[in-house]
Amino acid sequence: MPGYAVIDPYTLETIRQVPTASDAELESALAAVWSAWTDWIPGTTIAERAALIARVAELHLERKDELAAGIVREMGKPLAQAVGEAEFAAAIYQFYADHAEELLADEPIVGAARPAYLRKSPVGPLVGVMPWNFPLYQVARFAGPHFIVGNPILLKHASQCPDTALAIEQIFRDAGVPRGGYTNVFASADQIAAAIADDRIRGVSLTGSERAGAAVAEQAGRHLKKVVLELGGSDPFIVLSAEDMDAVADAAFEARFDNNGQSCNAPKRFIVVDELYEDFAERLTARMAAVEPGDPMAEGTVLGPLSSEAAAIHLEEQVRRALAAGATARLAPRPREGAKYAPVVLEGITRDNPAYREEFFGPVASLYRVADEGEAVRIANDSGFGLGSYVWTTDAAQALRVADRLETGMVYVNAVLADSPELPFGGTKRSGTGREMGAVGIEEFINKKLVYLG
Repeated sequence: MPGYAVIDPYTLETIRQVPTASDAELESALAAVWSAWTDWIPGTTIAERAALIARVAELHLERKDELAAGIVREMGKPLAQAVGEAEFAAAIYQFYADHAEELLADEPIVGAARPAYLRKSPVGPLVGVMPWNFPLYQVARFAGPHFIVGNPILLKHASQCPDTALAIEQIFRDAGVPRGGYTNVFASADQIAAAIADDRIRGVSLTGSERAGAAVAEQAGRHLKKVVLELGGSDPFIVLSAEDMDAVADAAFEARFDNNGQSCNAPKRFIVVDELYEDFAERLTARMAAVEPGDPMAEGTVLGPLSSEAAAIHLEEQVRRALAAGATARLAPRPREGAKYAPVVLEGITRDNPAYREEFFGPVASLYRVADEGEAVRIANDSGFGLGSYVWTTDAAQALRVADRLETGMVYVNAVLADSPELPFGGTKRSGTGREMGAVGIEEFINKKLVYLG
């Protein structure tokens, strides 16, 4: 049975299947990245590699419609959002192409008795394990900066995104990057474990589930390899005060429905102070009730199918368990059709309900009524996840106070969907380790080499 396949989640039609790489093909890929590291990278400069990535950015824009159609076909993202993802991926590549020399400049050592500095050098070939939910954007924020640093990339994409995986590799080729500089491989989980163990691989980055992250981290730790993990999230959306509740509800709706509700850093738990709770809940529920799953290729579609029928079945079961454990549905679940799952709004979730601890990866909103700021922060932090968070308040001092207390990697105040290439992305606790994007992201896989001039 092939390990990779394009299955349209809207129609459930299997469009094509791709066999998993043979062990010989994996060895060829490993040999290629090692050859790039030993033979090609030493003859290039940061500026030259940045120029190649600038061309990668240009090709993403030139081919954005083709890339977007492929994303829709593979995982069901609404077409307009898929085009936007291609454009955002291009922006990430371009950001690093524009700023790499500045970000990777030598750092003088303050207070050294003799001239000394840190030189930011590459560490060697990296493995990237990328997810299906943002198949262009996730690759861009890993491959773009680390290739410019001088680390060859071996990329294992999600099993349902083989066409996008090949399209990205072709863009790198057409930009002038040799196969070893960026190499796609349709590897199995066991093959990736073997690659991580291989002495030719120096680090690994994974975006995906907690289970996959734990397996990769265990393998990386066993072989003393640096690892960056971007895992799940159940981000709190805290409403403490508002001048325009319609605007707050609009932001909550837009962020929750981004990528059909399948975004790691989307708000999923809506924590609202008592005096605003009913107003917010009514407005958000009305917006969600007005949406039905539709054709992701059709203009104006807000909610497409989930990424697969299995994903929809899993979400359906989560909601069923939550209701059986005592939660109530302000917007009740409707019959599932294949991978199409209509919006649900849950409330009354107590601490002993499994929904209190879980991430809902789809169009489900969980509402929590709290007495005050202190209780809001307590519930927000009472989670194993710690990716992003959102705070809505008219009090600037309160915003900073709450931001300081939240146990998350990111805090957005009165804003959603504000990701940008210069802003670091990452979490804490079970949401992962390390950062991507921004100045911090490019430094995850570098050797900060001390050079001391005696």
